Amino acid sequence: MKTQKVKVSQIKSNPNNPRIIKDDNFKKLVKSILEFPKMLEIRPIVVNSEMVVLGGNMRLKACIEAGFKEVLILKRDDLTEEEQKEFIIKDNVGFGEWDWDILANEYEADLLHDWGMNVPNFDSESYNPVLDPLTNYDDVTKEQIQKEAERLANQMLKDRKKVEVICPDCGTEFQIDA
Repeated sequence: MKTQKVKVSQIKSNPNNPRIIKDDNFKKLVKSILEFPKMLEIRPIVVNSEMVVLGGNMRLKACIEAGFKEVLILKRDDLTEEEQKEFIIKDNVGFGEWDWDILANEYEADLLHDWGMNVPNFDSESYNPVLDPLTNYDDVTKEQIQKEAERLANQMLKDRKKVEVICPDCGTEFQIDA
């Protein structure tokens, strides 16, 4: 499949697109496209034979907002209706998670933020994680903590699964932790 450049007016947004980007995140996408338009070459908008977007609805909307007159598309007229629906979902599902250690050690937080990533600022004085349930440490005694720790330890021992095993040499039966 080969990409082609077309006028944005030729492309139809998918009215059944289940994924949206709102407000600040949409502004970040527009900014990202303006600052790094090569991304659109690497990841063109995918359309079907009727020029309806299958992948890249928000990118198309951001391109229009950014004033682009043309964009690269990848036309896939070989997909069944079912395959098109499947592609729309799978193209938008985020299977992975960020490896925060790599991000913290290999990237600058300011750059990640500029590139559109929502990066928590743990050094900020305004960073105040919500503890649930909210508690004041003065509300809990050491005795209560010890009692709860013992209760949890006992519960863990009860919940531990045992497996019946028979020794192949001597035939002795015993249990081991699963």
